[in-house]
Amino acid sequence: MTATPRIKICGLKETATIEAMDGLPFHEIGFVFAPSKRQVSAETAASLIRAVKRIQAADGTAPQTVGVFVNPSVEVLAAIVEQAPLDIVQLHGQETPDFCRLAKNNLQTKVWKVLSIGQDGVSAIERISAYSGAVDAILIDTAGGGTGQTFDWQVIAQYQEAAAAIHVPLYVAGGLNPDNVGDLLADNQVDGIDVSSGVETDGCKDIEKIRLFVRKVIER
Repeated sequence: MTATPRIKICGLKETATIEAMDGLPFHEIGFVFAPSKRQVSAETAASLIRAVKRIQAADGTAPQTVGVFVNPSVEVLAAIVEQAPLDIVQLHGQETPDFCRLAKNNLQTKVWKVLSIGQDGVSAIERISAYSGAVDAILIDTAGGGTGQTFDWQVIAQYQEAAAAIHVPLYVAGGLNPDNVGDLLADNQVDGIDVSSGVETDGCKDIEKIRLFVRKVIER
């Protein structure tokens, strides 16, 4: 059996859901600051982060907190991180390697870069190698993000190899849910997985689906 990937649950908005996740063996919890039905303010995120720090996740430690942004300025990032002390900034737009490097140098956080699959014909190694030294992880997602749609998983191995070449983990997102995550992991070795809409019911996070998703990853 391959190593169990890290698990990120994204798009949280309610303290009660976070409290109900206490004890689940996941690793990161995400808050969306970009325009979205899951968007939260810095003030709300600060309150949610306080709740996160009171729970235990994988290894008996509090999960890492991730803020999701699309094409922000460094000034916007700094202002939000000052109010909501995130562990990780996840950049989901057209942010360049230079911007990612600038953000890393100016923020006391890690920086993750999201690459959309299916937008162009550039190779995985060419796309990822440009971010060497500029990011702490690469995440690949369906173009558009937050669509609930999967992409062609046959490209994952190429991206996993390219991420390993710059010594960062690769996370996979895009349409994952309790029903298909086992299929993904049966055929692909990845460092982490990211789920949002796949653990929702009627647009709201569903703690039973979150528990089931985590169990499917752990017990596969």
